[in-house]
Amino acid sequence: MNPIDFDHPPADPAEACRSWFRESESMGFANPNAMTLATVDASGQPHARIVLLRGFDARGAVFFTNRESDKGVQLRANDRAALLFHWDREPIGRQIRIEGRVTLASDAESDAYWNSRPRESQINACASQQSRPVASRAALQAEQDRLTAQFAGRPVPRPAHWGGYRVSLDRIELWQGDKYRLHDRVVYLRSGSGWNVQRLSP
Repeated sequence: MNPIDFDHPPADPAEACRSWFRESESMGFANPNAMTLATVDASGQPHARIVLLRGFDARGAVFFTNRESDKGVQLRANDRAALLFHWDREPIGRQIRIEGRVTLASDAESDAYWNSRPRESQINACASQQSRPVASRAALQAEQDRLTAQFAGRPVPRPAHWGGYRVSLDRIELWQGDKYRLHDRVVYLRSGSGWNVQRLSP
């Protein structure tokens, strides 16, 4: 594990995040790219759920979903979101917090990721009216069977309502745990093309 000098933190927080992502992958976590996505609906009620990071660069963090789901409806009402990564296994005890504005990923990005998914996942994404009531698991499986037959022998097209979102890197916090709670924290706040950087108390 490559520790960060929190008194002299890296100039580029995006590269620091990528380094931590790589290290978490090497530690054998089942889903090292799992992150909590927090959104706020039109009434001001916050919501949180786990999604998977599928792309990350200086433009932001990317995930994919049904845009007619609860999270999609909430992001149409309020285009700000927060992400939280948490890895808690010795010797890693780390968090990354990201906050920013959410925009749609391009059709090309959404198509590329859709085409990389297992066929079964494509069928199931088409079968699910995500976040909407459903009568039973049998009803879901019947729709799965219908679509499997419909697309037999040909590619499963990406639904128009399924695609990616990108959360911009307006605020990034790196958190390194300490056994006795004297944690290390540094926050980067976007300022033009650069960053304001502050060390935070635990």
